[in-house]
Amino acid sequence: MPNILSRKFRYTYSNVNMAIVAINIIVFFIANYIYPSITYYLAMMPLRILMDPKYVYTFLTCTFAHAGFSHLFSNMLGLLIFGTILERQIGSREYLLFYLLCGTLSSALSFVTYALSGQYFVFLLGASGALYAVMLLFALFFPNATVFVFGMIPVRASVLVIFYFIFEFSGSFISDGISHATHLFGLIVALLYAIIRMRINPFKRRY
Repeated sequence: MPNILSRKFRYTYSNVNMAIVAINIIVFFIANYIYPSITYYLAMMPLRILMDPKYVYTFLTCTFAHAGFSHLFSNMLGLLIFGTILERQIGSREYLLFYLLCGTLSSALSFVTYALSGQYFVFLLGASGALYAVMLLFALFFPNATVFVFGMIPVRASVLVIFYFIFEFSGSFISDGISHATHLFGLIVALLYAIIRMRINPFKRRY
């Protein structure tokens, strides 16, 4: 009998992923054309949370704000490609829980990393942590799916995710303006979610 952590939702499909994409686009439009200050209140900044814990809400809200159009476009394209298929596979309720939880936890773990390393003024924005989580779970369900990197290089989904693990771990030790730690935490949290809640053995589902 499943425990509370692995209890399944009744399968439904309501295209939640498209709603998530739409929210991101709307927030971007508001931030750029109506109320630019909204980005400040949505972004996660370690110092602000340390000074006033009420800003822990930004662990979630930062995943719906983006630094620029290219940032938004790449993340939303990834969600449309991987998220749409994944939501059909696991159902909308499971997908929504997975997306919000992984996005929030990847931001929260990034906060801990930044705070412990003295990077108090980092301004964290973007759905990348949640997107990397989506890509990992996609790869567990469809390990042999072909993903065209840069639209032309065919790579198996399982191989691509392993590459991302290595790349983001290595990138965590350099400063290039990209939050590699958030990407890495997205992958890790998704893997734990798959093992603990979905009872997936990642090694058995590789082939």
